[in-house]
Amino acid sequence: MLEISNLTHTYGSGPSAHTALGGIDLRVAEGELVCIVGPSGSGKSTLLRSIAGLLRPTGGRITLDGTPVAQIPDDLAVVFQDYSRSLFPWMSVADNVSLPLRRKGQSRKQRTRSAAEALEQVGLASAGSKYPWELSGGMQQRVSIARALAYRPSLLLMDEPFGSVDAQTREDLEDLTLLVRGLHNMTILLITHDIDESVYVGDRVVVLSKAPARVVGDLRVDLPGPRDQINTREHSDFVRLRGEVGRLVRGVRPSQPSAL
Repeated sequence: MLEISNLTHTYGSGPSAHTALGGIDLRVAEGELVCIVGPSGSGKSTLLRSIAGLLRPTGGRITLDGTPVAQIPDDLAVVFQDYSRSLFPWMSVADNVSLPLRRKGQSRKQRTRSAAEALEQVGLASAGSKYPWELSGGMQQRVSIARALAYRPSLLLMDEPFGSVDAQTREDLEDLTLLVRGLHNMTILLITHDIDESVYVGDRVVVLSKAPARVVGDLRVDLPGPRDQINTREHSDFVRLRGEVGRLVRGVRPSQPSAL
């Protein structure tokens, strides 16, 4: 579904230039949930914004369903970390969810039905008439996810979507992501700085190096399902994988002791 070839991006020019992406190669198959992790400043968000068509990369190629990405693709949705900026406070929850559906030319009746279905799937069936500021942070992020679900994109991009909520809410949202992915067989690319999260929700974990970022690891996650926050995290394969990802993120070779 998604193919990235030798993607590069440099901010600025001359002595002050900063190269964020140093040649990224990545393929994501339909129905996969791929997590991308890396050190702070490794270009994770630059990569996501390039895929979303929000940033024109310096070089390389991105194709979605075989079509080069030159602008924001019609069949793509993004969930950002800062839910407070992505929801309109003067609009009801239901109207926030249904707003992007106007782009698809749906009637008001269709938009209302799609928004109600999406809110039910994220556990907010009774919140449609409320306003975002009346909800907790975790509930607001559920609204953001519902908006993406209602749009039914072929690819869902999530940019550190749970980084602004408390630990318990974060776990609930991780489980929600797995639930909606299962319901819709949706292709998801999730950017996160949380190593445990990447192993818990992902089918694969792709690790980026420090900037200029390159792929230094692509690990398949084969954990028994269904996953849950206690048994999965205690599983020996989970512990092993989080150790492998942690070493790659920190640039520690297998023979080296961890700096921690």
